[in-house]
Amino acid sequence: MDWDKFIGETNSYEKKVILNIDDPDNWLKTVSAFANGKGGIIFFGIDDNDNLVGLKNVKKDSEKISELIKTKIEPLIYDFDLQILTDNDKNFIMLKIFEQYKTPYYVVKKNSKSAYIRVGNQTVSPESWQLNQLILKGSNTTFDGLETFVSLKNVSFSVLKGFYYQITKKELKDKDLISFNLVNPNTLLTNAGALLADQELIYQSRLFITRWNGLDKAHSKMEALDDDEFKGNIISILKETESFIKKNTKKLWKKEKLQRKEYPYYPKEAIREALVNALIHRDYSIVGSEIHIDIYDDRLEIHSPGGMYNGDFIQEQDIFQLSSVRRNPILADMFEKIGLM
Repeated sequence: MDWDKFIGETNSYEKKVILNIDDPDNWLKTVSAFANGKGGIIFFGIDDNDNLVGLKNVKKDSEKISELIKTKIEPLIYDFDLQILTDNDKNFIMLKIFEQYKTPYYVVKKNSKSAYIRVGNQTVSPESWQLNQLILKGSNTTFDGLETFVSLKNVSFSVLKGFYYQITKKELKDKDLISFNLVNPNTLLTNAGALLADQELIYQSRLFITRWNGLDKAHSKMEALDDDEFKGNIISILKETESFIKKNTKKLWKKEKLQRKEYPYYPKEAIREALVNALIHRDYSIVGSEIHIDIYDDRLEIHSPGGMYNGDFIQEQDIFQLSSVRRNPILADMFEKIGLM
């Protein structure tokens, strides 16, 4: 075994010097966290300083590990690997938990159960929005596909219908709304439908934008030159935000033979793509959150709620090899249909 690959502890492996049978929650929490994430490895018989201590009764310990995972983790984890390793006449256990798909996985106690996630080298309780993400993953559902209590008869889609007709030259009918998963067969809107309806139905869909005076938020006599808040239909939010940015950023120009030609400081296509990504791929399940855009003299910053959809950390990724995963595929498909993606 090449132990040099497992120095310290990370978000993908952890070490225990012994198997604590009297208080198994200590390592069962890590089993829950790995099952709720990308998987991971727990080594038994190694101390915090990476010393190979070994286990006295490795066969009995391995049987107990298997038993406790089956009786103390809910739902049942089928996909794990338990190996007994030997190094310098010392026995160890390597417990490998593979990524699971019936999340969230809980540690079950007498009168309660708790789920856990991995953050760096720590096992912690998830925040409410993180638990909601695990529930969605386990039910193979996305936020934009969830049903609301809003009836189709109580809303309108004039903005969406206008964009749809402009691109397709066809009217967007009620049956199309059902076909596009904006409305379910019982005529109740999905969250995607609620975000594309004319009315403001999802409070956390708001966007705040500010034109700051200078290179940061603090060091100027007049802190902000302009600001606004946009809410309601996310198509309207997109168009209003584009107008605000155009009004509050510099123009470049060059003189030609008969007239001068103006150029936006930021390419229109780049702004459109960045805003669409923020609106389509943000995490709408985080109540109390919104998109924030800050315009400074030398840059434009967009802050969109939510981390990487699969729970990975962007700092640990090769950004040139990232695969495309849509957090809200129904919204993304609809924006493609109306020519905004």
